[in-house]
Amino acid sequence: MSADVFADVPCVPGSLKPDPILVADSVRRSFGGLVAVDVEHVEVQRNTITALIGPNGAGKTTFFNLLTGFDEPNVGTWTFNGVSMNGVSPYKAARRGMVRTFQLTKSLSRMTVIENMRLGATDQAGERLWTAPFKFLWRDQEAAITERAEALLERFKLDHMRDEFGGSLSGGQRKLLEMARALMVEPEMVMLDEPMAGVNPALKQSLLEHVKGLKDEGRTVLFVEHDMDMVHEIADWVVVMAEGQIIAEGPPAFVGADQAVIDAYLGAHQNTDLGVTP
Repeated sequence: MSADVFADVPCVPGSLKPDPILVADSVRRSFGGLVAVDVEHVEVQRNTITALIGPNGAGKTTFFNLLTGFDEPNVGTWTFNGVSMNGVSPYKAARRGMVRTFQLTKSLSRMTVIENMRLGATDQAGERLWTAPFKFLWRDQEAAITERAEALLERFKLDHMRDEFGGSLSGGQRKLLEMARALMVEPEMVMLDEPMAGVNPALKQSLLEHVKGLKDEGRTVLFVEHDMDMVHEIADWVVVMAEGQIIAEGPPAFVGADQAVIDAYLGAHQNTDLGVTP
């Protein structure tokens, strides 16, 4: 699906999409007197790449945490594929097809790369108390999981690190491992929290191609990012947050010229003459 799907979508906050996979309504999260998230309505179009941008402290990661069950809102509802996700724990959200990565990678440093990958697979018979002692019951499943994990490691060019400990990987390699591990559950939607943070230029282009590849496979991508070059290169649609609210939506070029976005990043008075007044 190309960005043409947005041809008739108005460039306004909370705009309705032709086939949204994720819809959030009146989601609010406050910490004491600080309102971190106050999203009235937002939709994420299926099989597209949507960027969620905004200045530091805008509430982007908190919003991610709410949608994926890592935090609970004060009020609000949201659905994935038309099914309510309120109160759904992170592992159940992953089973339903919505997985996420983190700004600070969560690779298990004392497990090997292949063990990290195997851990990402769901419904493993070998993890159940009543079947774990009987290897013949889950041997074939584990072999299939390992085969899939090795194929993903080869795709992400981490196969040469297969038996290395997760803690020995560089920051960029950990980002690749986390993205590859997320695909072990064969998700419909992948949510990436600052995938380029701390990644050296040599791996940045590789990560970009992998994100594009997710869309080519028919998956939906929602990512938080500060690297605007990346946003312009791969995003079909951009949602802008500031002070917890959605303040703008549209294609990258439109959003980049939106005065509300410029004000949010630079301050509402960035064009004021600061010369000395007599």
